[in-house]
Amino acid sequence: MSSQPVLEIRGLDKSFGPVQVLHHVDLTAHAGEVTALVGDNGAGKSTLVKCIGGTYTADAGEYVFDGRPVHITSPRDAADLGIEIVYQDLALCDNLDIVQNMFLGREKRSGLVLDEATMEEMAAKTLDGLSVRTVKSIRQLVSSLSGGQRQTVAIAKAVLWNSKVVILDEPTAALGVAQTAQVLELVRRLADNGLAVILISHNLNDVFAVSDRISALYLGRMAAQVKTSDVTHAQVVELITSGRSGELGLQNVNGVTA
Repeated sequence: MSSQPVLEIRGLDKSFGPVQVLHHVDLTAHAGEVTALVGDNGAGKSTLVKCIGGTYTADAGEYVFDGRPVHITSPRDAADLGIEIVYQDLALCDNLDIVQNMFLGREKRSGLVLDEATMEEMAAKTLDGLSVRTVKSIRQLVSSLSGGQRQTVAIAKAVLWNSKVVILDEPTAALGVAQTAQVLELVRRLADNGLAVILISHNLNDVFAVSDRISALYLGRMAAQVKTSDVTHAQVVELITSGRSGELGLQNVNGVTA
């Protein structure tokens, strides 16, 4: 694990009209680690991720990627750096097969025709590299896949492009017990393969099962960034619900002691 973060956000602000959603938010993500981003509904998790991914432009703050300042003003900027986001809706097309979905919008061509052989090879290599064994054929239609298999395809699609940071938005939210276990194994494998993984989750059992660090947002402020091994389940619940747990977390919110 590197001591220098792959991605570092410093002092990020974001407002929509008169409503300030993010207040001087800091966030770090390290290669080879899973950082769990937790917070109650409305804490600002989605806004933060969309700022990182270039969907929203931050009002203030710095982005440092691989130790150098960068500017992210569009999803293309984020993708060019190696930041990929798997949103909760997965953005997969049911009427296309696995290979077609993984290369959708980024198809390989040989002259004027699609280079199907290269795309199949790259898709198979990516799935093998993630030790995915639950998919029978890379030419299966996505409509025939289970929820866990769909999540696997979406994650494989994100890591296909030499990504360095992968952000996963509630990847186990609609899955059963067995499928959740499979996806969590895959999340852990991404980090073990050297990627920086940011996992957004409301399920603290999942968070404690796979994360190395926990970043807790409270009312648009980063309450704490801690090693998972240094906190308890109860402390994280307190950080999420009140922004503070004992001496850990925010000392005050809007001038009021938390």
